[in-house]
Amino acid sequence: MKTDTSYIREILSKSLEMQVLNLTEVSALLDLRDKELWDEILDTARRVKEKVYGRRIVLFAPLYLSNECVNDCGYCGFRTGNRDARRKTLSVNEAVEEASLLAKRGYKRLLLVTSEHAKMAGIDYLEKVIDAIYKNTDIRILHANTAPMSVEDFRRLRGSGIGVYQCFQETYHIPTYRSMHPSGPKSDYASRLEVMDKAIEAGFEDVGMGVLLGLYDWRWEVAALISHCRRLISKYGFGPHTLSVPRLQPAQGANLPDTCRRVSDEDLKKIVAIYRLALPYAGVVVSTREPAELRDELLSIGASQISAGSRTSPRGYIKEGDTEQFEIGDSRSLEEVIGKIADLGLVPSLCTACYREKRSGERFRHLAEKGAIKNFCQENALLSLREYMEDCASDEVKGRLKKLLDGEIAKSANGLAEKIKLIEAGKRDIHI
Repeated sequence: MKTDTSYIREILSKSLEMQVLNLTEVSALLDLRDKELWDEILDTARRVKEKVYGRRIVLFAPLYLSNECVNDCGYCGFRTGNRDARRKTLSVNEAVEEASLLAKRGYKRLLLVTSEHAKMAGIDYLEKVIDAIYKNTDIRILHANTAPMSVEDFRRLRGSGIGVYQCFQETYHIPTYRSMHPSGPKSDYASRLEVMDKAIEAGFEDVGMGVLLGLYDWRWEVAALISHCRRLISKYGFGPHTLSVPRLQPAQGANLPDTCRRVSDEDLKKIVAIYRLALPYAGVVVSTREPAELRDELLSIGASQISAGSRTSPRGYIKEGDTEQFEIGDSRSLEEVIGKIADLGLVPSLCTACYREKRSGERFRHLAEKGAIKNFCQENALLSLREYMEDCASDEVKGRLKKLLDGEIAKSANGLAEKIKLIEAGKRDIHI
């Protein structure tokens, strides 16, 4: 009979071979209480992340388009029951203005976020915003976090040039879901549950999933989310491109019951590790909900994407004043986060190459499982970093990044130095 330790180590070996874990294996990790074994698990999660992606960390920013909402989610500052909320939906020109500001700071990918209001922020509005940002700014890829749509509207969203469609179930526990979503279209649990199927049917190959940690028992939620992911893999040949780990945070006007279950920092580290081990190829995303020190630590556990310099209200980058979705825990600028990532021995990445080269969906997964995607990730991260150094970095940060870049160029056998010279000569968007 296998001991708990030997079984856990078999699970870790399976993850290191880039295999998706089954629910029995995930349950073993969720039930484990042995601290020494958890130290081993966290280290293995780091190794799996580096085996898939190398040392690169992708950076992005959310761009909130609207906080006018018809739902009454108890945890959200945008909820229709928040009578003190200051409401705003960006005009197309205002969205372009915010995107332009972010592009000047160095961002190349943005996540468009909008509350649910068919008249104020439906597909007609989104198409206009997306088209205008692509035509009038240096942003290279837009992702979207929106309410569920019909398959027809998802096709329009995909056709507009959105890379990843992101939507969270929030909680898979039906009684908790119903209590947290008392009214509005979002109160329909089943409709929310089928959103990924509709998006994939409409042509999205990259989807982003997650639960809002703290609404219900996190072990139950993690198991349910991974079960959902496995169903997508079985049905479509690929699962989520990203898994996010948003943790419940204070929000103006929130209406939370006493039944919410706090997720500790230690538990959050375990969740990041389990996501990484259960779905080795998925990007694990940590937002600015979390404090800076904890986010830095999660980068060494298995997280591979983080937002930076975020604002969670419409017009939040230009001015403050409108209601935020939730309180931010890490207020560092993009440059500060880039500098810290480099100091940790990791490689900051502003790369968007996979979307230009159609490395998405099942193709991306196969490359990741074979350990081949990191060959693209490392080089493209360095090329995007050199571009950032040329266009945006302060002298102090530029010096720190140059040291990192010089070391990587010396190790590269793929003609990286020649591509870097092209960027120094003024060429942009160079990638492999």
